[in-house]
Amino acid sequence: MKKGGRKPGAKDPIRSLEKIDEIKEWLLRHSSYRNYFLFYFGINTGLRISDILRLRVKDVRGKDVTKIKMKKTEHTVEIYFNVVLQREIDKYTQRMADSDWLFPSREGEKTISRQMADKILRDAALGCGINQEAWGTHSMRKTFGYHYYQRTKDVYYLMKLFGHTTQSQTLQYIGIESDEIRKTMENFTL
Repeated sequence: MKKGGRKPGAKDPIRSLEKIDEIKEWLLRHSSYRNYFLFYFGINTGLRISDILRLRVKDVRGKDVTKIKMKKTEHTVEIYFNVVLQREIDKYTQRMADSDWLFPSREGEKTISRQMADKILRDAALGCGINQEAWGTHSMRKTFGYHYYQRTKDVYYLMKLFGHTTQSQTLQYIGIESDEIRKTMENFTL
């Protein structure tokens, strides 16, 4: 482990709402609407990138909930799309066929690769001053979890969605455990 208890290659959630907005704006200005939507969809669903990239338009269009069999764990989870996300899905997919990949490659009839998604998101991170060593495609999932927990304090739902076996595993995954340890130590002196 690295100094401070971080695992090598550990990725962080984006804790700042302003930084999330900055990344959205950067992607719209310097990349493409597809790439913006990839980030937007990722931070609003909590799915792994491997599950996001397997989606077709028919899996999300016109729905407020969809069931997804997660590639890594083979667990089936329900993903809810709130009204705001539904509007963004409708806008993004308006010129797409139901059979189209949700995130099509520019190279033909396939989805973008995990490596391309990683490059897109690392470019955005770099463009917004985020340390690339602390950023990756998993950061979208962790960002969703971090902010969902901050608003609802519902660790049980996150545990189920993420496929974790304990609530403490989920809190550690989204960075809450380290935040709380840091807070307790701020004014602790002997």
